[in-house]
Amino acid sequence: MPRWVVLFGVFIAMDSAFSDQKPDFDSLWNYDKPAETETQFRALVPVAQKSGDRGYQAELLTQIARTLGLQQKFAEAHALLDSVARTLGDAGERARVRYLLERGRVFNSSKQKEKATPLFQEAWERAVQAGHDFFAVDAAHMLAIATPAEQHMGWNLKAVALAEKSADPQARRWQGSLYNNIGWDYFDQKNFDSALTMFQRALLARVEQKQPTEIRIATWCVAKTLRMQGQADSALVMHRQLEKEWRATKEKQDGYVFEEIAECLLALNRNDDATPYFAQAYALLAKDPWLPSDEPERLKRLKELGNVR
Repeated sequence: MPRWVVLFGVFIAMDSAFSDQKPDFDSLWNYDKPAETETQFRALVPVAQKSGDRGYQAELLTQIARTLGLQQKFAEAHALLDSVARTLGDAGERARVRYLLERGRVFNSSKQKEKATPLFQEAWERAVQAGHDFFAVDAAHMLAIATPAEQHMGWNLKAVALAEKSADPQARRWQGSLYNNIGWDYFDQKNFDSALTMFQRALLARVEQKQPTEIRIATWCVAKTLRMQGQADSALVMHRQLEKEWRATKEKQDGYVFEEIAECLLALNRNDDATPYFAQAYALLAKDPWLPSDEPERLKRLKELGNVR
């Protein structure tokens, strides 16, 4: 039985003496399946309303808005956030910070970074002042995405500095993601040695946190960087192992492992072996909700090298 069903049933059946207890909806997040997460969050709305906790209600609705943004339902997300904005007067500072974060994320995802940036900036300032380290790190990490490229590293370094020193365990769990983001900053600068160091730190953090999916993603980043350093043979070994592990999990393939296997084979002059992997990568990545609009040339290359008609 899904966890949210159990939680929902438990809280509906609770004695009124325990009515102030509320489900931890954040623990239900599955960022890879925003539509499913939306359904689970919406099932908790009656519980939130019954609780009478304005802050809890507002926070839950901000997360429903986030699920809508991830589904590219931007108008719906903004409409929901408009309703949240009207309740913020007595919802508390944490709810206001989360509102700012999610409004900013919707603007950022809809390619309106100029509107997103001041919202993230305000979220950062408010969260720092209130001592909400987890959300302050989140705001800094979003500023590292929304601001111009020359500001990315600075915001990522602010975020990781706070995460590393924070007494909040949840804020400290940001470290793996932040090391990954800093790694990509270095990667984009073609500083592959520094990128590799950060990706390896991210991998260690994921291993410590015992996150299997994140471990595989971090391993993919390390292997891709090795390929860029001219170590395609070592990278191929790692990607082959990832392919094996992902197939064993029976999780939905996303195409990025196939793409890297193909690139490694191409670098090793094994063009015939590379072609079917390019084709598989194209078949999957063409369905990605973001890649076709963000990187059309990348998809075009996969199609051509995969001999896809």
